[in-house]
Amino acid sequence: MRGRGPGVAQEPRLWRPDRGVVVVLAIQAAVLLALAPRYGPHRDELYFAAAGDRLAWGYPDQGWVTPALARLSTELAGHNLVALRVAPAVLMLMLTLVASHGARVLGGTAAAAVLTACVTAPGAVVMANGHLLTTAAIDMLAWAAVLVLVTQALIRDQPRLWVAAGVVAGLGLSNKFTVAILLGALLVAALCSPPARRQLVTPWPWAGGVVAGAIWLPNLVWQHRHGWPQFELAHDIAIEFGGVDGRVAIIRELALMFSPLLLLVWVAGLVALLGRQEWAVARAVPLAFVIALVVLLVTAGKGYYLAGAVVPFLAAACVALCYRWDTQRLVLAATALVASAVVTWPTVVPVLPIATYADSTWRRFDDDQAETIGWPAYAAQVRRVLNALPETQRQDAVVFTQNYAQAGALEWYGVDVGVYSGHNGYADWGPPPVGAGPWIVVGDDPVTNAFRSCRLADAVGDPWQVHNSEADAEIWVCAGPVEGGPKGWDRLRRLSA
Repeated sequence: MRGRGPGVAQEPRLWRPDRGVVVVLAIQAAVLLALAPRYGPHRDELYFAAAGDRLAWGYPDQGWVTPALARLSTELAGHNLVALRVAPAVLMLMLTLVASHGARVLGGTAAAAVLTACVTAPGAVVMANGHLLTTAAIDMLAWAAVLVLVTQALIRDQPRLWVAAGVVAGLGLSNKFTVAILLGALLVAALCSPPARRQLVTPWPWAGGVVAGAIWLPNLVWQHRHGWPQFELAHDIAIEFGGVDGRVAIIRELALMFSPLLLLVWVAGLVALLGRQEWAVARAVPLAFVIALVVLLVTAGKGYYLAGAVVPFLAAACVALCYRWDTQRLVLAATALVASAVVTWPTVVPVLPIATYADSTWRRFDDDQAETIGWPAYAAQVRRVLNALPETQRQDAVVFTQNYAQAGALEWYGVDVGVYSGHNGYADWGPPPVGAGPWIVVGDDPVTNAFRSCRLADAVGDPWQVHNSEADAEIWVCAGPVEGGPKGWDRLRRLSA
């Protein structure tokens, strides 16, 4: 139904979503849970499960929130893939709810809230984050929720909501430092926007900042005590993804993350939030997005960091459409937009049989699904190498892997000996006991330079021919490190994305 235009007449309802939104949430939940057991755990999920078994306020490459969710899953259901993926599914359901609430905040009708939910839920990045337990799911929700809360604080003149935004930001910062980019961008944008500046003279935005800092503090203390490894890792990411190609990749990822057609929608929403007079009071929100994008382009971040920031623009576009178009055109538009997202699913979620996926063009567009395939066979190979050892050697044998995924897989599927790695968090979890050996070393040939008396026992197979990161890694039997003690372990440590 058409009307005068978006405004702020209707009070938004966060905890009582419109019935149509509830239907969308139910469908979203059903799809994500149906996909949860397919293929296998992702390399990062294996690492988070291992980190959850060793809970701390921080890790070299992340905060404590995602490992805590993994720990909750394993406490309730052990190494169960569906249980592990309930948390990311719930997080993306919350994202859809936040998006639909954003439409209400901008003065949208129930139809606008439902349309927003319809275009948000099936987006490629939403499906990917809802399928795998990674830091990206919490990060995306945190960015979206902070921006929607700030939008409501500005449009409704409810500055107390800055405190709620601070709670969300604090949890987001405890998950990934990238939320700091959002907060810095918001501060600069608020200083550039007169309506937002008026709220900055109240205590509420600053109280929100204090709350965020208090929640983040335990992780900051951990980072300080360990020499700020996340900054070292950020530098590593900037080197790996820097240059012209890296900057182009940020724009490409930003353009495709929901779907190519949905790009047109959220860009229209961004322009509307910047230009429409009735939304001028919230202009700091789109300005913050632009500032954050510039920061990422300068620092060579990753495009998906901005995924949550796009959510308010989807809501704004849907509100505008619902005031311009009749019901029939809205239904056709929603159908086309949902279809444009669904056709991207084989790239990001396991809707195809493994054999079909491995031999399809979809495999070329994204590596994450390939990293969920083949782990049971890999663990079985390492077990066979261990079982081939003389019994007198097996009891003191240990496994050392080149990366955290290989180590996490062996802990997830079990190999009955201690598993160690020098990669990221595993390096802090210590070396094997003094006198342990032989060492079953998994990795490329250069890894063996740090070990003595090595013989090649096997190579990791690739039965599905997906050519993931572990394909063709070698399995060696070694007497032990070239250099023992703490110095020897330090030689085996490495930090990388």
